[in-house]
Amino acid sequence: MNLKNILLRKGFVKIKLKKINTNHFEIKAKLNGVKGRFILDTGASNSCVDISLAHKFNLQVEDSETKAAGAGAIGMETKISSQNKLELKKWNFNNCHIVLLDLTHVNTALTEHDAKAVHGIIGADILEKGSAIIDYNKKCVYLKKLVYKF
Repeated sequence: MNLKNILLRKGFVKIKLKKINTNHFEIKAKLNGVKGRFILDTGASNSCVDISLAHKFNLQVEDSETKAAGAGAIGMETKISSQNKLELKKWNFNNCHIVLLDLTHVNTALTEHDAKAVHGIIGADILEKGSAIIDYNKKCVYLKKLVYKF
């Protein structure tokens, strides 16, 4: 029995990843029902969206005291959005928190390497929530389906 079959039997969902020119993995997602392109980043502690796209993704934005750092930028102002629905193929998270910040530095680096700009980043918070297993050879990530109690 292979890894895929074992994980699917255990309630994981297989999600394809696309390797882009920068060697990052791009992942397609829906945030509040709106399609977007994101980078999968195991080193990003929080998932985020470019602050200019808050309206596009129907994000209810609140001020945040937290300053962001990463990818060569430090001390960036952030905002936060709670209770969002994130869909990665058939994996759903109905209470997703998203950090909003200026991703110009990320998208500039991508476009300088002939890669498309992204709407945001899927970070370790989501990977941990879904007990992620990344298969680098097959270019996919497995996330365990969340069970919601009503």
